[in-house]
Amino acid sequence: MFKILEKRDLAPSIKLFVMDAPLVAKKARPGQFVILRIKEGGERIPLTIADYDAEKGTVTVVFQEVGKTTRELGTLKAGDFIQDFVGPLGVPVEFPHHKKVLGVGGGLGVAPLYPKLKMLHEQGVEVVSIIGAKTADMLIFEDEMKAVSDRLYVCTDDGSKGRHGFVTVVLKELLEQGEKFDEIIIIGPPILMKIGAEITRPYGIPTMVSLNPIMVDGTGMCGGCRVSVGEEIKFACVDGPAFDGHKVDFDELMKRLATYRDEEKISLERFHGSHECKLTEQIKGADSDAVK
Repeated sequence: MFKILEKRDLAPSIKLFVMDAPLVAKKARPGQFVILRIKEGGERIPLTIADYDAEKGTVTVVFQEVGKTTRELGTLKAGDFIQDFVGPLGVPVEFPHHKKVLGVGGGLGVAPLYPKLKMLHEQGVEVVSIIGAKTADMLIFEDEMKAVSDRLYVCTDDGSKGRHGFVTVVLKELLEQGEKFDEIIIIGPPILMKIGAEITRPYGIPTMVSLNPIMVDGTGMCGGCRVSVGEEIKFACVDGPAFDGHKVDFDELMKRLATYRDEEKISLERFHGSHECKLTEQIKGADSDAVK
């Protein structure tokens, strides 16, 4: 069992957990992820490691409540335990000779972008960052990103904070202005990574993306997380999750991500129904106690 040491609400529906997981923290590196399971018989879901502290034995994960399991996960609080917390999984990222890197994060993608840029900053690399969200209240990790960036651009779709528009607009402007980078890292929704990779392609700048396909076991055995990269089939859990953005078949990725959309909707509806029944029972019990 793994204990939740801290829980924070970063934005509407976006939560942060600091987990007590010393063995995972000892081996964790930027770019890796964990697979957790709330309880026996529960769904196994992958979450990118947003931060880790080997000395304290803690691992930080960030998730958005979108499906049944993440909604259930969001009901837990500090002091609660989860059944499984397996990792670190995946291939760590490395930047051995870089002098200047651009990081682009959209929405929840800012969280997995952060540890990569933090490592680069600690290595003395010049870091330029662009982060964005739909609205100001959906922005996450702004202070953390500011701390590891030489320059930080903030964008919101509605203009409620920073630049009005998408992060890809600023990305395009910087490249058109002639700014040079050894590598560009883009993490966010698949459509963002696809558009971003197409913007960088004509400039020949290596562009890293981090993929989030459907995943079950995390060891390359189930084949659920397969993605097409260039002329090869790769498995995100053991070959990634970081890949060359110029080679990824994003259309296939997005199609596969939608495979179980109907089933996910049914599962979420069942969870809401069960959760509402429990709340009703708790209210009735409280009313009964009050009468007594």
